[in-house]
Amino acid sequence: MSTARKLSLYEDATGRWGLIEGDALALLAKLPASSVDAIVTDPPYAIGFHHEAWDGADIHRAVAGDERLSNGEAFERWTTQWAAQCRRVLKPGGHILAFSAPRMTHRLVSGVEDAGLEVRDQLLWLNAQGVPKSRRLPGGLGTTLKPAYEPILLARAPLEGRVADNLDASGTGALNIDAARITSPETATEYWPANVVLSHAPTCSDAACVADCPVPLLDTSVSRLFFCAKATRREREAGCEMLPERSVQVYTGKHHPPRLVRNTHPTVKPLELMRWLVRLITPPGGLVLDPFTGSGTTGIAAVLEDRLFLGIEREPQYVDIACARMTHWARETRESV
Repeated sequence: MSTARKLSLYEDATGRWGLIEGDALALLAKLPASSVDAIVTDPPYAIGFHHEAWDGADIHRAVAGDERLSNGEAFERWTTQWAAQCRRVLKPGGHILAFSAPRMTHRLVSGVEDAGLEVRDQLLWLNAQGVPKSRRLPGGLGTTLKPAYEPILLARAPLEGRVADNLDASGTGALNIDAARITSPETATEYWPANVVLSHAPTCSDAACVADCPVPLLDTSVSRLFFCAKATRREREAGCEMLPERSVQVYTGKHHPPRLVRNTHPTVKPLELMRWLVRLITPPGGLVLDPFTGSGTTGIAAVLEDRLFLGIEREPQYVDIACARMTHWARETRESV
């Protein structure tokens, strides 16, 4: 855990977004109760991603003490702690969307439910672009499958009274169905938003998709589902031009050499996906919270969807990246008006 920098608040000059540098468990406890309209977040998955401490050892350190907990037990207990604070800061009926890894989603769901939030659904983000992290064993054997989707938990803070009463009092409690409808490019028909979303590969074009893009692989009409491109390098790095380049091992294996990048966050989500999620659960003009801001994509999405944003991020290098990216996109939206 870095102690090189003092706790700081960074914010946009227009007050559209703010980012607090520090640990989520400590800072969530300091936020006012019932002050947030929605939470959209991509927390650590506790799968030891790239051997990062924030995705493994630090989770154990935060909750285990002297106990001997399995990785799953520590993750579930840690999830309950931050989710309990999320329940406290959410307005009654406010929704939360949280990403997870397929093998840890049951722990995320249990932790969120134990915190007193009501599990409402699970979305599947199909991207088909994951890289197998399997050992290659003799005889054509391996140890893992190719990751092709990520679950997104949808949960809700307890209502006060009926849904209609809650909406009247707080503006929360229901999903923004019309704002998130899917328009078919073939017929211009607007469909009810589904709990499956798709990503084109970054290298797909208007003329054709690459071989492992999930869109043409499905045996159903994708016009009824939301889909977008995965985050391109240009999208990931926009606004980061003044940050130093760093060598990052994006993929494992001898055929994938390190790359020089400015946005070093390993799990940047597509901006269009995050905009759709923000639009789905946040009232117009409402405040979106992301306790695990990372490189700031949720904040950008909130700004582009005309919502307010408050983020929390512990890692200094990601704070710098998130501030640079959100500043860039906030300026872009001001200049386009």
